[in-house]
Amino acid sequence: YNYIIYVVKGVVYMKKILLIIPAYNEEKSILNVVNKIYNYNKEINTKYDVVVINDGSSDNTEKILCENNINHIKLISNLGIGGAVQTGYKYALENDYDIAVQFDGDGQHDIRYVRDIIKPIIDNDANMVIGSRFIDKSTSKFKSSKARQIGIKMISFFIKLVTSKKIYDTTSGFRAVDKELIKKFSNSYPVEYPEPVSTTEILKKGYKVEEVAVSMNERETGISSIRMWKNCYYMINVILYILVIGIRRYKK
Repeated sequence: YNYIIYVVKGVVYMKKILLIIPAYNEEKSILNVVNKIYNYNKEINTKYDVVVINDGSSDNTEKILCENNINHIKLISNLGIGGAVQTGYKYALENDYDIAVQFDGDGQHDIRYVRDIIKPIIDNDANMVIGSRFIDKSTSKFKSSKARQIGIKMISFFIKLVTSKKIYDTTSGFRAVDKELIKKFSNSYPVEYPEPVSTTEILKKGYKVEEVAVSMNERETGISSIRMWKNCYYMINVILYILVIGIRRYKK
């Protein structure tokens, strides 16, 4: 396993950083995504480790991962994004990683922004950092459809209502968490609507969440796991989850 050395306020820290890449039928993109990370490590001399979670893919994703010796975990059935990501957190916990970064297998996320996302954690300013398309209008040209942006704003309103914290990119899957949250998420992680629900829960528990500006790309292949934005079912359920979290009492 690789350690990255950081100096913060004169103190030297050695950090193990893992990129968790959930993949479901990503045969057309997964090798390109992983190779971009490997090439970035060589060019910039970073040492990001990778684990791909093959979430019960029915295409050639598993074959590609094996043939290219890519570190991965094969799930025998499709657990969905929540279950796949939680598997990654369990791996991070078992292998004593300091920071875990969720990174999409469809080409949407840009490896160059990982260092910006992990910096507030390294500086002890946040427990979770979200890569956001919406806090800096000049950063990301790809911001999804107008319908999704309206949905994201609605979710943002309700998260602020119950936590008093404004989160702009509520459905961003480009996120980093510290060692404490790795442990918590490995034990319990939302199966449905994992990004807005988990963010709301940890804010209610008193953890520090920050957003940093990133650029995202349109997905190279595949279909979004969020498929029901035009159907009120999705929005109603997310909002209900958030409101239920709002009336619970949480402790760290």
